[in-house]
Amino acid sequence: MKTRREKDYISFFDEISGLYFRTGIIENGKDSGRDPFMTSFPELLDIGIMGHCVHGQKGLCLQAGVECYQDGLHRNDANMSIEDFASIVRQCSGRTYQFALGGCGDPDQHEDFADILKICRKEGIVPNFTTSGMGLTEKIVDLCKEYCGAVAVSWYRSEYTKRAIRMLIEAGVKTNIHYVLSKDTIEEAIERMATHTFPENINAIIFLLHKPVGLGKTENIITMKHELLPALIHMVDSGKSGYKIGFDSCTVPALINGTCNINPASMDTCEGARWSAYISPDMKMMPCSFDNQDMRWAVDIRKYTIEEAWNSREFEAFRTRLKMACPDCELHDSCMGGCPVRPEIVLCDRKEHFQNDIYVT
Repeated sequence: MKTRREKDYISFFDEISGLYFRTGIIENGKDSGRDPFMTSFPELLDIGIMGHCVHGQKGLCLQAGVECYQDGLHRNDANMSIEDFASIVRQCSGRTYQFALGGCGDPDQHEDFADILKICRKEGIVPNFTTSGMGLTEKIVDLCKEYCGAVAVSWYRSEYTKRAIRMLIEAGVKTNIHYVLSKDTIEEAIERMATHTFPENINAIIFLLHKPVGLGKTENIITMKHELLPALIHMVDSGKSGYKIGFDSCTVPALINGTCNINPASMDTCEGARWSAYISPDMKMMPCSFDNQDMRWAVDIRKYTIEEAWNSREFEAFRTRLKMACPDCELHDSCMGGCPVRPEIVLCDRKEHFQNDIYVT
């Protein structure tokens, strides 16, 4: 169990189980129960090691009904170099608990994938990643078992997806399904939970909201008016799905407003620039990967350190955006207005739109 003591709280991370928790703000030696707003250095980093995607370039994401927010159909950038990755790890050693390896493409297809995993573990950082499963081999599965905390397989409704899930589970790798929720896919999600037809023995199903970024079309966004959204939330809230369910932070406003049995304390709203950040293949650090094309809050970490980027005015502008969202709402501290990058996906029928966009000028 790793422990990190900050000025006003303590966090804990179990490298084996992946369990993470932190105290509330400590006042006069006691836990106040109030969640701290941020940490002094990112506890989790989303590292975009992939600059291009063979799976996406073949059109397989679109064929599966998934509109990639990284625009894998068109991008053909270089992957992150092992030297750049090692530089990130050196700065994070002893400070960051986990890396989520990603970017535009399957991380397990990176030319230095094995070395990337080994470097992480050598410095005490747990690597995790998401894959389509298309290029998964027994050798890669063995690496996952030895070095990774967990692996997520994107739900592409294909034989290679199901094969990858089966291979990982049989090897004893903690395996999740990442399922993108859009107007086109929500009905299938409800049906599969109701009929228990997701693959057996998965660790969890993680629902990710469709984002209108990259290939993501605005018309495919789920809104509060979607007739199936209450049914999905009720199934999860009632515990009748038969699966362990998780959601990305963008879904928190809907869960807060639509559930009765889920403890709000278990819901993590946007952690960008507060607890986590994204680093692109070309070494631009930003609060969230959804800003990977506009780069409104990006900092070049070839010019600055990770710590300098974390404390930059770009990141502080992002935090200000969270602090100022929906100031009169009694639930502000629980959801902070939802997604600050794409307000159009915020699932709340009482949301207050930002009066002014807070950009760095």
